[in-house]
Amino acid sequence: MGGTQRLSCAKRACVSDPKNFIVSEDDDGIRLDRWFKRHMPEANFNLVSRWSRTGQLRVDGKRALPGDRLEAGQEIRVPPVEPDRGTGRPERKRIELTPEEEQMVRDMVIHRDAHAFVLNKPPGLATQGGTKTSQHLDRLLDGLADDDKGRPKLVHRLDKDTSGALLVARSARAAGHFSKSFSGRTARKIYWALVAGVPDADQGMVDAPLAKQPGTGGEKMHIDHEQGQPAKTRFRIIDRAGNRAAWVELQPLTGRTHQLRAHMAAIGHPIVGDAKYGGAEAFLTGGISRKLHLHARRIRIDAPEGGKIDVTAELPAHFAESLAMIGFEPMAGDMMPLDSAPPGPADKHKKAAAAAKAKRRERKGERRSRGSLQGKPKYGSKPGQKPKPRAKPRPKPKRP
Repeated sequence: MGGTQRLSCAKRACVSDPKNFIVSEDDDGIRLDRWFKRHMPEANFNLVSRWSRTGQLRVDGKRALPGDRLEAGQEIRVPPVEPDRGTGRPERKRIELTPEEEQMVRDMVIHRDAHAFVLNKPPGLATQGGTKTSQHLDRLLDGLADDDKGRPKLVHRLDKDTSGALLVARSARAAGHFSKSFSGRTARKIYWALVAGVPDADQGMVDAPLAKQPGTGGEKMHIDHEQGQPAKTRFRIIDRAGNRAAWVELQPLTGRTHQLRAHMAAIGHPIVGDAKYGGAEAFLTGGISRKLHLHARRIRIDAPEGGKIDVTAELPAHFAESLAMIGFEPMAGDMMPLDSAPPGPADKHKKAAAAAKAKRRERKGERRSRGSLQGKPKYGSKPGQKPKPRAKPRPKPKRP
């Protein structure tokens, strides 16, 4: 997003100008009212509905409804908060956590600086709340609240059963910076997974659009080449155990729901423990844990004031035990070289502009070459030798 600034009337100073936000990859597919609840909780549903009715709320320049689904890259125009009406509700109160809950979230912190926390999220903990989900990481973030910077803010998500590195911003300004990095695909996220069977190639790209599968039974994605959203995943094999299993590195180049799980199942190698996408084929015998073996191993992102945040998260116990049981060397994964970042939209535009410029120069050079040939000796004459004069045409004989 282009800046997740809280539109509250703190200290009686209200926002006076409309703000524009870019929908990030992690918010692709969610409802507009859910976007406000996630990033601007001060703007309640009644206020968002009033903005919509009066035509003040716009998505890509068009009037929007609270129930509209968002797509990554769209621009949301948020009107100013009116000083006389405000947001319609008081500032969000800090949730009272138990001492055990506060200690739990503090133990997750593996990196902290002036702008961000990086947490090692355990498997089984949802990132955000929802239907029948009262215990989640977003609630626990009150345990990291700061008197000066307020409550940390989520800028991306991990599935409930996925463990690993999760970055949260410590201020609204930092949240805007990090959200731009995720939506612009300059942030790097490296995942480790244990998959059933071994892919044919040591490395490759899964390029298969994803769409939400219709019907009940919980949220699930499927390959849909007609209506699906673009989705790309790079994979590299770290190690293999015969034809039984492979330890792979995954790098999502887009941020669709369940992307890594759906893509690995689509190529016939579901992630171990993923019954939703792999069924019975997703489980290994020999005492291997039935939990999901998907872990966000590393995150690297530009810091707001220069430099990089580059953090590695330790494996959860069940994943580490499975690697040891199969016989994989734990250090092998970190020895894989980190390739240069995949080109984002801005990089592609620069590359296309550079190619067009080079082509124009080439054409200009061709025109100059043609012009420089004028006045030169004709082809076939020797150097230093004047070309032979053309023979005069013979006069036609006169008729008697």
